Amino acid sequence: TTIAMVFGMIPIAIATGDGADMNRGLAIVIIGGLLSSLFLTLVVVPVVYSIFDSLQRRFGKKEKTNYEA
Repeated sequence: TTIAMVFGMIPIAIATGDGADMNRGLAIVIIGGLLSSLFLTLVVVPVVYSIFDSLQRRFGKKEKTNYEA
């Protein structure tokens, strides 16, 4: 859905004509926000989660938990 929205905003971002100047800035900001949120969601969040998971394994509880009832 992000890519569809970006492709939908491209014609507005590159439009020329009467009133296009007002919409061009908004379209560029929307495209930048969508792409940055996509990058954060797909790259940064999993990396940070992995770092915290490895820190928890390294410095967490050392005792084994017995799950047998």
